[in-house]
Amino acid sequence: MSGPLAHRFGAHAGLLWLPDGAESFLTLAHGAGAGMRHTFLEALAGALARRRMATLRFEFPSAAAGARRPDPKPVLVEAVCAAAGEAARLASGLPLFAGGKSLGGRMTSHAAAEGRLGSVRGLVFFGFPLHPTGKPDTARADHLGEVRQPMLFLQGTRDTLADLALLTPVCQKLGPRARLHVIEGADHGFHVLKRSGRSDADVIEELATEALRFSEAQARANAPANS
Repeated sequence: MSGPLAHRFGAHAGLLWLPDGAESFLTLAHGAGAGMRHTFLEALAGALARRRMATLRFEFPSAAAGARRPDPKPVLVEAVCAAAGEAARLASGLPLFAGGKSLGGRMTSHAAAEGRLGSVRGLVFFGFPLHPTGKPDTARADHLGEVRQPMLFLQGTRDTLADLALLTPVCQKLGPRARLHVIEGADHGFHVLKRSGRSDADVIEELATEALRFSEAQARANAPANS
């Protein structure tokens, strides 16, 4: 498949990108401020496809309706679970992962904490929103202790929704199930300043590379002993 194709499952709209020779599959939920066609997710899905990782982006009901306010948490979690179920059907035995940008990643973690993502081998958070801007707190991480799958946190050093001084000990407390990868100079949208000497495209490539490494590590960890 040369690019993403529109894909509907149940009441949900999605974009499926299934590259030739795909080796893993990731569901990608969007953030609160933009839908599945946001330029960040489009670029990220392309970078992942070049690394043979298939993606299913999907729209939360509020975004599909053009509403600015996100749906209630139960509605968001249901959408995450529906996408994971559809991905499991489409994956044809590929290692399955789930995650998303900001709110989408956080809702994915809630679905996992409720034990509803049993076919998913790991979670990938592209900018976990630990707290609102200017209100540092860790209450949004309380449920992460109930998540059984390994988790990858991809966070920028300029992310105002995740103070690294708070997020780092959260990840340490989670133990070997959590890995934190810090993107130097990136904000919550993974934009970097021109004076950094890097571009937003460079950051996308780094994010995709880390997601691939994580997926490969989990695939190896779950491989049969005699393989």
